[in-house]
Amino acid sequence: MQETCIPHKLGERKGEDKMKLIRTEDAVGSVLCHDITQIIPGVVKDAVFRKGHVVTEEDVPVLLSVGKEHLFVWEKKPGILHENEAAEILYKICAGNSSKVHGTEIKEGKIEVVSKIDGILKIRRDALVAVNSLGEMMIASRHGDFPIKKGDKVAGTRIIPLVIGKEKMDAAE
Repeated sequence: MQETCIPHKLGERKGEDKMKLIRTEDAVGSVLCHDITQIIPGVVKDAVFRKGHVVTEEDVPVLLSVGKEHLFVWEKKPGILHENEAAEILYKICAGNSSKVHGTEIKEGKIEVVSKIDGILKIRRDALVAVNSLGEMMIASRHGDFPIKKGDKVAGTRIIPLVIGKEKMDAAE
């Protein structure tokens, strides 16, 4: 399996899909390779930013306030897609041209497919197996040929690594 966002030495890059260490002030537009957790004893211990978040100018003071003077980030390279871009492709594979489903907001490379109608769920099992056999991505669905209601989650898509090769997503399509 391809390693993604694994440091070798601080600041070293061993491939186009690895992270690098940069100053927080220089991180605007970069993608976080890990969650940033804020810890205030007795008050909060939670992520203020999640892996995959694109750093904005407004984020810099917040990151500095939680002690993050440097960040591990991923930079976009040709032929490499961020997990959220790839998740959109998987959603389109699931939905096709149908207006009978909608996707949830993308979160950490995941989109859920939700029915807009009452009906019978039809699954192209051969296509589902083909996509899931590619690795680094998956589509999980409810069993086909069963009744569903409007608002039911009928499938979920997931990109496993933070980044994935475009050629792999082209193969899925």
